[in-house]
Amino acid sequence: MEQLQYQLKSIRLSGMAQTLPMRLQEAQANELPHLEFLQALVTDELEKRKERLLNRRLKAARFPMLKTLDEFDFTFNPTINKRQMRDLATCRFVHGAQNVLLLGPPGVGKTHLAISLGMAAIQKGYSVLYRNIFDLAEDLAEAQALGERKQLIKNLVKPNLLILDEFGMRNLPASAAEDLLEIFHRRYQLGANIIATNRPIEDWGKILGDNATTSAIMDRFMDGIHIVKITGRSYRVKSLNKKLDKIKAND
Repeated sequence: MEQLQYQLKSIRLSGMAQTLPMRLQEAQANELPHLEFLQALVTDELEKRKERLLNRRLKAARFPMLKTLDEFDFTFNPTINKRQMRDLATCRFVHGAQNVLLLGPPGVGKTHLAISLGMAAIQKGYSVLYRNIFDLAEDLAEAQALGERKQLIKNLVKPNLLILDEFGMRNLPASAAEDLLEIFHRRYQLGANIIATNRPIEDWGKILGDNATTSAIMDRFMDGIHIVKITGRSYRVKSLNKKLDKIKAND
């Protein structure tokens, strides 16, 4: 058996090699026909490859944490449209290269929702890249300094779904407006985008420092958009209050 496992690994069938002892024991105990035994091994290999691909896409997405929609507490802020979020989680918007705007004050769950939609997209076979505005500012500055702007733009254009989080929380480099315009122009009707922000659309010109370029960005981003307006209390404040209550209870 060891020789067969080695041969399977040598031709990159590690999933089959890993489950071979178990499947062989199962086949002998249940007197499985050869075809069923082989089918089980092939299924194991396919599942292993699916798992590896999922892990590669999760790593490539660069999420700061892993969050799912099932983990989101819709009862805390019932104004959030749960049906709308469930519909977005089907990822039809990714297939259609449409956009999502998560708009609301700090702490209401925009990052959780954005990541959960990204996770759902990966589960359905799409490539995803997450960058918050702090990461993006550093990426743009570094690319400019090293002469790697073209490669950075290519990396941001490539994924099926691009998530830009905390938009408006930090000033961007002077060239950011032109960079973002190129990104959205190249992704237009080819890739889906999510922007999570606490700043109203009217402020985006001030954030980017170029009203004309911002208008061109908005023209592309707002075409075929799903807007999720979020109001209510802060989950972070809720979590802090729980910790304070626990400390008081232990005093």
